[in-house]
Amino acid sequence: MRILSATRWTDESFDWGTLSIMMTKCNLTDVDNLMDSLRMVIYIPIFVFGVILNTMALVVFCVQLKKWTESTIYMTNLALMDQLLLFSLPFKMYSSDWAAENRVICSFLESLYFVSVYGSIYTITCISVDRYIGVSHPFHAKLLRSPRKALIVCVAIWALVFGASAPVYSFHPGNQGDFRCFHGFSDKGWHTTLIVCLEVFGFLLPALVLVTCSVRVIHTLHQSQQSSPKNQACIRIIYSGLVAFLVPFTPSHLAILLQFFVRQGTITDCSLRANISMFVQLAMSLANVTCCLDALCYYFIAKEVRTSGGNFRRSFRRHRTITITSEV
Repeated sequence: MRILSATRWTDESFDWGTLSIMMTKCNLTDVDNLMDSLRMVIYIPIFVFGVILNTMALVVFCVQLKKWTESTIYMTNLALMDQLLLFSLPFKMYSSDWAAENRVICSFLESLYFVSVYGSIYTITCISVDRYIGVSHPFHAKLLRSPRKALIVCVAIWALVFGASAPVYSFHPGNQGDFRCFHGFSDKGWHTTLIVCLEVFGFLLPALVLVTCSVRVIHTLHQSQQSSPKNQACIRIIYSGLVAFLVPFTPSHLAILLQFFVRQGTITDCSLRANISMFVQLAMSLANVTCCLDALCYYFIAKEVRTSGGNFRRSFRRHRTITITSEV
C-alpha cells in the first residue's frame, strides 16, 4: 500500500511532464506554413475591400447625409472600429519574427486589434438595443434615445474595450527573445479567468442580447401587419446586423474555446490538435471579414436616413403648400 501510494503521487507529477513532452513533440509546422500562405489570400481582399467600403461609409455618414441620428452615430462608430481593425491587419500579415525590443509595439498593435473586434461587437449590440427600444417601446423611446445619448454610449464602448485590452500587454514575456506578433501567446494569455470573461462578456452575452432584441423587433413589426418601406428597411437592418455579428464571431470564439482546451492539456491527441490549430487560424483570419459584412448595415442605414429625410422634406413642402393656400 505504501508503494502504491507513493507511485500514485509521483505519477501525478510525472503526468504533467509526460503531457508537456507530448505537446512539444506534436509538430504543427506544416499547419503554420500552410496558414502563412492562406492567410495572405484571405487578408488582402478583406483589407482592400474593407478600406474602400468603410471609407465610403464615413464619407456618406459624415459628409453627404449631414444628419446625426442615433443610427448614423452608431454606424460611424462601427466604421471607425473597422478602420482600426484594418490598420492592424497588415501587421498580422507579417509572418516573420519580431525582435525582443519591439515587444511593446507588438502588444500595442494587438491591443488595437482587440479594441476594434470587441468594440464592433458592442456597437452592433447597441444598435440592436436601440432598434428594440425604438420599435417595441415607442413611448419610452423619446426618453431613452437621443443622438447625445448614442454618442455617450459610443464613448463608453471605447473606454470599456481600451480598459479591457490591458491584459494583452502581458501576452509576450520580456525574456522570450524573438517572437511572432499576434502568435504564440504565453500562458497568461490563456488563463482560465481571462478566457471565461472573453467568451461570456465578449461574445455570449452580446450575442444573447442581439438575438433577443432582433427576434422581439421582428415579431413586433410582423404583429403591426404593416409592410411599409420603413418597416422593411428596419427588418433588413436587423438581419444585416445578425449576419455581421454571428457569421465572423461565432466560429472565432468557438476556436478560442477549443484552443483553450488544448493549452490546458484537455486535448492531447496530435492529429486533433493539428485540426484545431488549422481551424483556429482559419476562423480567426475569416473573422476579419466583419469589416466587409458591416457594409450591409451601412447601406441599409444610409438608405433609411435618406428615405426619412425625403419623407420629411415632402411633408414640409405639403404643409407649406396647405398653409399658403389657406392664407390666400
